[in-house]
Amino acid sequence: MLTTMLRRCNGSLVALCCVGLLALPAAAQEKKANADENGVPLSKVVMFTSGVGYFEHRGSVDGDATVEMRFNSEDINDLLKSMVLEDRGGGKISTVTYGSRDPITKTLKTFPIDLTNNPTLGDILNQVRGERVHVVAPSAVTGVLLGVEKRRKEVGGDHEPVMAEHLNLLTDEGLRSVPMESVSRIQLLNEELDKEFHKALMVLASGHNNDKKSVTLQFLGQGKRPVRVGYIQETPVWKTSYRLVLDEKEAPFLQGWAIVENTSEEDWENVQLTLVSGRPISYRMDLYEPLYAQRPLEQLELYASLRPQVYGDDLAQQGERFEALSRARAAGRLASGKGVAGGAAPEAAPPAAAEADAFSNNMSLVIPVDKAATTSAEAAQVGELFQYVIGTPVTLERQKSAMLPIVNESVEAEKLAIYNPAVQARHPLNGLRLVNSTDLHLMQGPITVFDGATYAGDAKIEDLAPGAERLISYALDLNTEVAPETKSGPEQLVNVKLRKGTMQITRKYVRDTTYTVKNSNDETKTVLIERPFDANWKLVAPKEPTEKTRNMYRFAVQAEPGKPAKLEVAEEQIVHQSLALTNLDDSTIAFYVNQKQVTPEVKKALEEIVKRKRTLAEVAEQRKQLEKQIASISSEQSRIRDNMARLDRDSDLYRRYILKFTEQEDAIDKMRVEIEDLTEKEAELRKALDDYLLGLDV
Repeated sequence: MLTTMLRRCNGSLVALCCVGLLALPAAAQEKKANADENGVPLSKVVMFTSGVGYFEHRGSVDGDATVEMRFNSEDINDLLKSMVLEDRGGGKISTVTYGSRDPITKTLKTFPIDLTNNPTLGDILNQVRGERVHVVAPSAVTGVLLGVEKRRKEVGGDHEPVMAEHLNLLTDEGLRSVPMESVSRIQLLNEELDKEFHKALMVLASGHNNDKKSVTLQFLGQGKRPVRVGYIQETPVWKTSYRLVLDEKEAPFLQGWAIVENTSEEDWENVQLTLVSGRPISYRMDLYEPLYAQRPLEQLELYASLRPQVYGDDLAQQGERFEALSRARAAGRLASGKGVAGGAAPEAAPPAAAEADAFSNNMSLVIPVDKAATTSAEAAQVGELFQYVIGTPVTLERQKSAMLPIVNESVEAEKLAIYNPAVQARHPLNGLRLVNSTDLHLMQGPITVFDGATYAGDAKIEDLAPGAERLISYALDLNTEVAPETKSGPEQLVNVKLRKGTMQITRKYVRDTTYTVKNSNDETKTVLIERPFDANWKLVAPKEPTEKTRNMYRFAVQAEPGKPAKLEVAEEQIVHQSLALTNLDDSTIAFYVNQKQVTPEVKKALEEIVKRKRTLAEVAEQRKQLEKQIASISSEQSRIRDNMARLDRDSDLYRRYILKFTEQEDAIDKMRVEIEDLTEKEAELRKALDDYLLGLDV
């Protein structure tokens, strides 16, 4: 039986907590020993460039075993999302337990004895009223705890009375009151309550280190058998760096290093380390934070007040219809032999097999296939990824970093200079055409270049597959100069077509750039000149570039010492334009008629268009002149009417106005007839012009 020692320390629980933590239950001590005997050490680490690492523990357990592991709190989410357990000896995987993320105050309130607010010994005893206790004060007494009573106590002299606590018990001899100051030991005789009290103390102690959480794995089975534990955790991205040594007499030598960091909570001892380059989809999800559903608060009808009501359909009838529809759909699926998702319903796999399959699926990215030649590391292709399997087991202390050799071979490389005016307007860069002649996939990283025994500069490469080549540059070539000169030619009319009322014009623009290369070195040098690729411009000369990338042309120029070398690059751009013929004035049409690039058929059609447009314009002008005359006469008649209103009807002037008015009306009638004829003629001419334009195809 566990004996809990409760010692009063200035009314606080500090000494009490220490005693509770030191006196572990016998069951807990046995479980801890079992975990030590059945350790599952870390045996394999796979690090990805996507910022995660796969950790695998292998070992053996005997019988029902418990394995305890510790993780940082921020790693628990990845653990809950990815952990895979396998018991390979016929055993079973049981519960995986871990510390809750609930606030410690929320967790403490779940225990029978609440230690949330640093209770005094009297506060704790008041929480276990009615329980049997054994008290030593200083003589031993056993009884049922009634509670803790506070009484006034005179201390003598001029001091104020103080409140003293007394422990009230119901014993076999009757009621007893024991001063708390005389109590040296209290034993809870209820074993279950005593265990819960210890658990509360352990939770309180665990709250002192919020960054670490214990995860306990339960394996159930018989005999000694192998087990495996795998999980994903966030890790620093592993990196590569290279050294390239150039020599006039020997092939270039490439040395590559992988840089890894052990930021986990345990040392790596003889761990099989694999480095994978690629970007598998990886994300974080909060599975650790407890989720609580919001539930509505309901009241009994007795207490609910009346409110305005809204009446809808009969819910019972709706429910019956819904269930009937669901049964009909389910029957249709079962009749066709399909499951809920429309596929054949699979047979249930045995638990052990399911766990093994899950573990295999999790390991699909890290099992090597198609082994290549071995250097310092063994390379393998894994789907769209590639990896290095470090041949020698790695030992690396936690919070330490290491450089591991992965490449140590000769490679192919050609010296050259690379000129790009956007990088440096005057000088090219010293560079190399590097060929990955190794069997390894070189991951992106920096390259430090040594020319002989001298540091030459730094370069950088992207991922480079075996057999692939890449340009690198590492220094400014001060002994070579490049002077570009660009000229743009005038616009050239290439072609004119008439089609369905539009003029389709084709123009050409040209631009020429001459690069003059001056080499002050002692040897002939190959200079690669880069020029941006523009899909709107066609390369005319040279007919083909030496190289072409996604956005660059490259032209190779052999520059001899002391002799300028020239490269001429000519490009042209063809621009097509469509204009509505009805919107063109005579001067614009006349411009194209006078161009030698325009065919006689097009010129003839343009001249006909001008002729028809002029005829149409003349008719329209005649109509407008008649309309102006009518407007002028109408204005004159308004003036005559005003004058006639002030004259005597028998006067000579009045009679003259009447005669003139009559003549004007006769003239207006005649002009209106002419306007109608001209309007009809104008419409006919316009329609004839439109039909002619739409029928053009020359």
